[in-house]
Amino acid sequence: MALWFILSLLLGSFSLAVASRNTTAGCAIIRPPRDGGIRYRGLTQEQIRSVQVLPVDYEIEYICRGNRVIVGPKVRKCLPDGTWTDLNQRSKCLLPCARVWTSLENGRVTVHPPGPAVEGTILHYSCLEGFILVGRNSTQCTKLGKWDSPKPVCHYDRHYTGKKKLYIGALFPMSGGWPGGQACLPAAQMALDLVNKRTDILPDYELELIYYDSMCDPGEATKLLYDLLYTEPIKIVLMPGCSSVSTLVAEAARMWNLIVLSYGSSSPALSNRQRFPTFFRTHPSATLHNPTRVQLFQKWKWTKIATIQQTTEVFTSTLDDLEQRVKEAGIEISVRQSFLTDPAVAVKNLKRQDARIIVGLFYETEARKVFCEVYKEKLYGKKYVWFLIGWYADNWFKIKDPSINCTVEQMTEAVEGHVTTEIVMLNPETVRGASNLTSQEFLAQLMSKLGGKNPEETGGFQEAPLAYDAVWALALALNKTVGPLKAKGRRLEDFNYNNKDITAEIYRALNTSSFEGVSGHVVFDAQGSRMAWTLIEQLQGGSYKKIGYYDMTKGNLSWYGNDRWIGSGPPADQTVVIQKFRYLSQKLFVSVSVFAGLGILMGIVCLTFNIYNSNVRYIQNSQPYLNNMTAVGCMMALAAVFPLGIDGLHVRNSQFPVVCQFRLWLLGLGFSLAYGSMFTKIWWVHTVFTKKDEKKDKRKHLEPWKLYATVGVLLVIDILSLMIWQIVDPLHITVEKFTKEAPKGDVDQLIEPLLQHCSSEKMNTWLGVVYGYKGLLLLLGIFLAYETKSVSTEKINDHRAVGMAIYNVSVLCMITAPVTMILSSKQDASFAFASLAIIFSVYITLVVLFVPKMRRLITRGEWQSDQQETMKTGSSTNNNDEEKSRQLERENKELQKIIQEKEERVSELRNQLSERQALRSRKRPTSSSQNHSSPSLPAPQNDPKSLLPPPGYPLPASDNHSLPPTFSKSSTLYQPDAKINRNNCHPGRLQLLYK
Repeated sequence: MALWFILSLLLGSFSLAVASRNTTAGCAIIRPPRDGGIRYRGLTQEQIRSVQVLPVDYEIEYICRGNRVIVGPKVRKCLPDGTWTDLNQRSKCLLPCARVWTSLENGRVTVHPPGPAVEGTILHYSCLEGFILVGRNSTQCTKLGKWDSPKPVCHYDRHYTGKKKLYIGALFPMSGGWPGGQACLPAAQMALDLVNKRTDILPDYELELIYYDSMCDPGEATKLLYDLLYTEPIKIVLMPGCSSVSTLVAEAARMWNLIVLSYGSSSPALSNRQRFPTFFRTHPSATLHNPTRVQLFQKWKWTKIATIQQTTEVFTSTLDDLEQRVKEAGIEISVRQSFLTDPAVAVKNLKRQDARIIVGLFYETEARKVFCEVYKEKLYGKKYVWFLIGWYADNWFKIKDPSINCTVEQMTEAVEGHVTTEIVMLNPETVRGASNLTSQEFLAQLMSKLGGKNPEETGGFQEAPLAYDAVWALALALNKTVGPLKAKGRRLEDFNYNNKDITAEIYRALNTSSFEGVSGHVVFDAQGSRMAWTLIEQLQGGSYKKIGYYDMTKGNLSWYGNDRWIGSGPPADQTVVIQKFRYLSQKLFVSVSVFAGLGILMGIVCLTFNIYNSNVRYIQNSQPYLNNMTAVGCMMALAAVFPLGIDGLHVRNSQFPVVCQFRLWLLGLGFSLAYGSMFTKIWWVHTVFTKKDEKKDKRKHLEPWKLYATVGVLLVIDILSLMIWQIVDPLHITVEKFTKEAPKGDVDQLIEPLLQHCSSEKMNTWLGVVYGYKGLLLLLGIFLAYETKSVSTEKINDHRAVGMAIYNVSVLCMITAPVTMILSSKQDASFAFASLAIIFSVYITLVVLFVPKMRRLITRGEWQSDQQETMKTGSSTNNNDEEKSRQLERENKELQKIIQEKEERVSELRNQLSERQALRSRKRPTSSSQNHSSPSLPAPQNDPKSLLPPPGYPLPASDNHSLPPTFSKSSTLYQPDAKINRNNCHPGRLQLLYK
């Protein structure tokens, strides 16, 4: 019967193999296993019914009905030779049996055949030393999916005198991002051997290590953790390494009441007691590096750093802690970059954002990628400092890595000078601790166990003392729990995953641990993290040199002073920006000041001249008091040039606002006095001489106080406006910053030019009000000067000169105001334009107003003229109308003399005529007798022609020998109240007068 069954199986397999063969076109469809089916990928039901041959590389998948499971290959693939893969292994759909039978507390279970527990699977049971098996030692899974016997148990053998084993489940990363298990596993085994040999530590127990390679991969660790928890024997403690793996294990361990003691996990996230209530570690938290880093930043006076991290929880939480600490220390993280696998973009961003002091948080494999990119981007040298984690292998940058395309020489050049902060993992003192070994003796034994491997090429060599002390910490803690547990009627071997009491005792023992290990003093803080010193090293010439230690608990920095830099010292944390104030050119300031001083001297001369000659009529007719105001205002405006040129080079910052006030007040009041007095003159002339009906009366009545009052009003307006400005919004210093400039030479510096300004919060508003008010005055002055250009008056004989000065001042002011605002950022140009405009305006005003007066008084010799002579001068000497007026006055005087002579002659002739007529009337009665007695004389006859007046005179009114009306009223030829000109003398009268 058995022989027939075997033959049938062989024939079935042969027929299956023959049926599966086909031509090169593909593979023939094969039949599914019993109680199962085949899933054809990408085919519909219609296609499955019609197709006979499947193409090469096509895959099929077996599926089972109900709760049956596949035993054997689940997927088959069509090969090019027309066969399916793994045809020598038959696939079956079998019923599974309960998995709880596959584990035995305090015992071992052997599965035959290996694989899942299904129909036909046989389990063999055995107990650990010190335990007795109760029940059958084997069981088989039937076709119904049931075990054929109950599950046995292992009971404690009270008569057992040997050592009972306690099992430690460990995960050592032998490869991956941090292959720390290469050295940590031998160190842990060394510790176990010594502990098991000690009679004073756990004398009744033996520790045994069950370990797997986690590859520092959380996914792989999940699978291995499952195997550790669900396969016998029971593990009393878990010992993972690598932060990502420890995070997974510690979070799951609470569900099994397991203590987790890590030897190589630095993630700050693991310090969370709420999330990881049973976690301890002999490796200090990565945050222990951060106080040391902050201390170094402060030592080298860095206030700006950058960071680049690998995107994992350990580095993210470390960076969060660092950010909080540097913020408290007043240090800024200016750039924060992260990457998952490729750091190229992150490194370029560091370069682009001018990062100088860079903290790198990544594993060793990623460190090689980072510094290959650092070399390409030239992010190294005397301008840069990198801070790395100190637990890399000493020659990590020399290890050939196929994932990078940089040579060893390039990597060595890129990493030169970087600083590492590393937890002190090897006791620097020669003391014997709990293991009765010094740190140097431990290293010697570890080197022997490694078989002569190069420590620099052995992953986890620096952390090996931590793994060694982790085993000792566990052994001492377990030893400490024996007594308390015995008092409660419990034993360590009674531990199971549901026993919280034993877990609590182990937790209390570990939490109070304190001993000297090969890594230093071992003690845990409230979060279960190791407290230790920090070692500071620097890569110098391709090898690491110790440059200091930092004790976080005491805040003590021990410094060797052997740090070495590529440049002259530690580089700056950023491009050094030197702020340099721009000051006014002193040559320009002196030159302009000379002209301003000369102008003030000229103003003094003009003022003195005007005051000294104020009694001269010609000066009086120019309103000398207003001219005095003009001279004083010009001198004040020129005096404003000096504070305009004073800047931070001459005075302190506290004094600079006073200089600003002097600028404002001198220039404002100077303008009001100088321009206001000229504006008042031109305004009065326009007011008087544009009203024709009242012209004569206004000429005779000029009240000077009105002119002075007008100037006073303008001056009061300026004073009030300036006072309100300075009270409401006083002037203060503002600093304008310009684009940074690179100096000459290879220096890591930039020059930022600065310029001081006098300003206020609402400077533009105040300037708008002042410029608007002054601008209207200037425009009105121009209009009035133009309107009065043809007016002539003696009361203000220099109004035309005033108009010319107003033209020049207005034009210069209207050009200067906007230009200086545009050029405010260019101190030399702004000062030159403003000061020269002031100087030109003042010079033109003084020359136009005072030089003609000086010239007249000098050339005409009128310095000592009396008042009467002064009154004859009339108006201005440089005017054609005034010359004509004087000529008419001279002619009028000559005519008056002539008329007076003729009047005297006329009076004499009238007397003679009267006498002659009287004599004739007496001789008329005797005229007839006399005609016969003597020769008669020609009788004077009244010849009408001889008595007629000259042409143009009226005839006599009667024959009574009275004078003609012309002679009787000869005084009308001269009218003292009117001006005589040539037209007042009739030609006929002149003939009579000269007859």
